[in-house]
Amino acid sequence: MEHLVLASIAAATPLLVAAIGELMVERAGVLNLGVEGMMVMGAVSSFGVALWTGWPLVGLLAGIIVGMLMALVFAILTQSFAASQVVAGIALTLLGLGLSGFIGAALAGHAAIGLKPIYIPFLTDIPVLGRILFGQHIVTYLSIALVAGVAWFLFNTRLGLILRGIGNNHDAADALGFDVIATRYACIVFGGACAGLAGGHLALTLSDMPQWSDNITAGRGFIALALVAFAAWWPWRLLAAAWLLGAVTIFGPEARRLGLDLPAELWAALPYLVTILVLAVMSGTGLLSRANAPANLGRPFLPGR
Repeated sequence: MEHLVLASIAAATPLLVAAIGELMVERAGVLNLGVEGMMVMGAVSSFGVALWTGWPLVGLLAGIIVGMLMALVFAILTQSFAASQVVAGIALTLLGLGLSGFIGAALAGHAAIGLKPIYIPFLTDIPVLGRILFGQHIVTYLSIALVAGVAWFLFNTRLGLILRGIGNNHDAADALGFDVIATRYACIVFGGACAGLAGGHLALTLSDMPQWSDNITAGRGFIALALVAFAAWWPWRLLAAAWLLGAVTIFGPEARRLGLDLPAELWAALPYLVTILVLAVMSGTGLLSRANAPANLGRPFLPGR
């Protein structure tokens, strides 16, 4: 039981971190489909810097910075030049996948120092609950803190109210004197930082001495996008949805270990099939259209027009 919970949380952590960043972006009325590209660039940057310096935490910082730079490119295109958010996001993903493959070719066959789970004497040694509550990686605790912080910011601060107002009606917010473009820039860069952190965590927790694997994110950025809609743009629902999908992700390997002899490819595809099924059901029943989606999501802001 302990093993299953630990594996589920480990699988859910990068999804949750990337998704909470995208939730902030979408709450501001911007749709960034480039999460996958930012994640994979964060992953390759984190791995490369950790390999070079021997410090995995410095690698994580590098992943965050690269994710922010990738997001800044998207922000310039979509906010300063009013480019299509869908096209710019897809381009960002393709750029990230191609560039990470090029950089990762030089990293293949090398092993970096991975992130170690936190160990607290006595507490981590408590049977069953010790490792679950007090023996996780630092990014796992940070992911929960991010959810709590985003929830508090959105619904308990004036700036959060302004941000939600911009996402629902950017023209009215602009008329009231709020800087729509600057707010969206900040949210987009925050989303990029989260995506880069998620990718870095993924790359540095594969094992104690992780090795680089091409296309390491394997579509997790797109799952993070779907999770935001699945959670109806509510942070705490997002936490539950990510952990649920984490459990689905590790169900395949565990089922095979218990003797359910089905093709490995089917088990590997299970998280994606579940994501598609849930979104299809939500769309078919009208739940997605009645969800808490920002009214201006994906619409460009053109001041003075």
